[in-house]
Amino acid sequence: MEQASNMTEFILLGLTEKPDVQKVLFVVFTVIYLMTLADNLLIVVTIAISPALKSPMYFFLSFLSFVDGSLTSSTTPKMIFDLIAEKKTISFGGCITQIFAMHFLGGVEIILLTAMAYDRYVAICRPLHYMVTMNRRVCGFLVALSWAGGFLHGLIEILFLIQLPFCGSNVIDHFTCDLYPLLKLACTDTHIFGPFVAANSGVLCMISFSFLITSYALILYSLRSQSSEGQRKALSTCTSHITVVSLFFIPCILVYLRPMTTLPMDKAVAVFYTVITPMLNPLIYTLRNAEVKNAMKKLCSQK
Repeated sequence: MEQASNMTEFILLGLTEKPDVQKVLFVVFTVIYLMTLADNLLIVVTIAISPALKSPMYFFLSFLSFVDGSLTSSTTPKMIFDLIAEKKTISFGGCITQIFAMHFLGGVEIILLTAMAYDRYVAICRPLHYMVTMNRRVCGFLVALSWAGGFLHGLIEILFLIQLPFCGSNVIDHFTCDLYPLLKLACTDTHIFGPFVAANSGVLCMISFSFLITSYALILYSLRSQSSEGQRKALSTCTSHITVVSLFFIPCILVYLRPMTTLPMDKAVAVFYTVITPMLNPLIYTLRNAEVKNAMKKLCSQK
């Protein structure tokens, strides 16, 4: 790939060039990253060993926590290291790998969140058929589908990228390798890739987001006939999921469902969905879920 592109490495400008700000951000993002890994790992372990958390909802939640931890690990360690490094570089192969990892894991999360919305729809709107419809085989298939879909999504991105020639500037105005900043450096007309990127990333996000909104609209409509207690419990679960969905999908739609250009806000948006959202997801689910909190308390009391 390096010979074909005539480029061996890229220079990342990072979040800021101010040394004092870099030191503060190094401490802040290190704490956030470690807390994100700890929180998501705690959820995965709690669900895996707790007999009370064996429903399909928690099965999906454990995989979501694993994906969140993996997604933030694809960019955050490099970003943290670059905040204190004198030379902020990444090899051509490392850049392509990072883009693949981000889109692979992002695609997995998109499909997984959609599967979780379907799970909630069946649980609330078709409760008598829930255990039959969402059996272990179906849940396993949906998780496998999310991994296969994410892999295909990431693979399509890099198959186009590795064919582009990079022979001019090697400076990327970002803290990570991302599609639009990298396409700006290609020594060819890349405007044709704008619709492609929008179709592969933006439209995927938009279709999934529309499906999710439709699912929750149907759920809210069906709650009219349920008891007050049933409505309260269903709304609590759905509110958590809708919050997580919004935190992930809205930034992705803002970045990828637009003309091929880079904007000053792109770095902040990228920080939000690669660093902040994976930290918030486990907090959103655990703070609003009594079963998970009780299981965590039992787990901690056994140690």
